[in-house]
Amino acid sequence: MNLPEPTALIESLARARARVVIVSTGGGSAAISHLLSTPGASTVVLEALVPYAREAVEQLLGGPQESSCSSRTTRRLAMKAWQRACGLGAPAEQAVGVAVTASLRTREPKRGPHRLFVAVQTLEETSVASLVLEKESRSRAEEEHVAATLVLARLLETVGGADAAAGGRTPACPPPLLGAERVEVERCSPSSSRRQLLSGGAVVVAADGSPGQPVPGRLIFPGSFDPLHDGHLLMARVAEEIAEQEIDYELSITNVDKPPLDFIEMQLRSAQFAGRRLWLTRAATFVEKADIFPEGTFVMGADTYLRLAEPKYYGGSAEAAQRAVREIAARVRGLIVFGRVRDGGFLDASQLDVPQSLRDVSYFVSQREFRMDLSSTELRRRRLEQAME
Repeated sequence: MNLPEPTALIESLARARARVVIVSTGGGSAAISHLLSTPGASTVVLEALVPYAREAVEQLLGGPQESSCSSRTTRRLAMKAWQRACGLGAPAEQAVGVAVTASLRTREPKRGPHRLFVAVQTLEETSVASLVLEKESRSRAEEEHVAATLVLARLLETVGGADAAAGGRTPACPPPLLGAERVEVERCSPSSSRRQLLSGGAVVVAADGSPGQPVPGRLIFPGSFDPLHDGHLLMARVAEEIAEQEIDYELSITNVDKPPLDFIEMQLRSAQFAGRRLWLTRAATFVEKADIFPEGTFVMGADTYLRLAEPKYYGGSAEAAQRAVREIAARVRGLIVFGRVRDGGFLDASQLDVPQSLRDVSYFVSQREFRMDLSSTELRRRRLEQAME
């Protein structure tokens, strides 16, 4: 089956007022050349990226990934593409991020499956399609064709659907499948409050979408919680005993050097906090967190504590880092800091080299009070290994 006629394809996306950035790694790049093969493509496609080397993907996403071909990595790339579309002038409601990751046929037979993922990110939805191909049933060129077709099909279904509803002609292009092959699609359409949070129209929302704002003087535990584990929960219990108040959790959807969380990721991480108070924010730095949670007492591990004074997190400026430290020390009620296991030993937070102004507002939790030989990185590694079995 041929790819859709490019002129009709571009016209359909243009009628939907889509402003698209595409990222392809491992396969599917033919979708890019197909889109760009017709006049007028520049009205729709703002940018196309092909970060093929692992290092290129890691640089784009701000660090190592658990897998170069997975739903999560593809969604992160689509979010990065959406973010770049906004940065290139597209209104948030017109920006579209598309990403494909693929593990296709090579010269040497693969031990794992031949598979591909296609994610599409808009302000209205995060979606990701997955497809496992019949192994050794196609040439590399044929697998590339399937990948490119799935990219265009998902783009048209997500964005071109609005055009079809308005009476436009959206060209169909289902991917050519064999036997038991099935395209599985996961999607999440968020609440209006989460859409506002992603677009920058809000800086904090309750995780359940209910109205409300944090009150001053709360005990706040910020983190990525990827995943939330027993170590976090034990830290929370110890902090509650120290501060003599109930804890609130805070999850920032933005990060200093990584793409924002997509809607599926927001939903997955929020679901871990059933029965607990969680705030979603856009506070990538602790200066921003101190704005949102005035007079708060913040709970953190030794690694986070060190980062409070690192110039890297303030655009590389030592002066900005010093200014941020002064602001944090002046505006928080206190910092409850936990040590952690590193290289087989316990890293005592009280021994860290940090500015005195931070130390003056810090309570250092001793190894006797808390020790947990567990890390989110290790849990993610185990989770990936189980998924690949």
